[in-house]
Amino acid sequence: MSSIRQSRIESTIQQELSLFFQRNSREICLGAMVSVATVRVSPDLSLAKAYLSVFAGPDPKEVMDSINANKGKIRGDVGKRLKNMKKIPELAFFRDDSLDYAEKIDILLG
Repeated sequence: MSSIRQSRIESTIQQELSLFFQRNSREICLGAMVSVATVRVSPDLSLAKAYLSVFAGPDPKEVMDSINANKGKIRGDVGKRLKNMKKIPELAFFRDDSLDYAEKIDILLG
């Protein structure tokens, strides 16, 4: 169970990451549409895990590799926008495969 502060930070980081991926979809996301599904922040606020869904574009693994290669740039941009935080958490990106999982279940039930 996350605290109220953690929840606020998670939602703020999620919004800022979404805006960043919208603005930089061509160069960072290789033209794919990237959606930030969830952000989870550690209790000490040192790590933020972002779960991303990748749509319409090159192979999702290539997109995730590009995003992970540009972690520093992404963290810097998000940090500029979160001026009220003393320390910006390290970012870790993971592919959100919940839609793939739901599709497999749908196929099995259908």
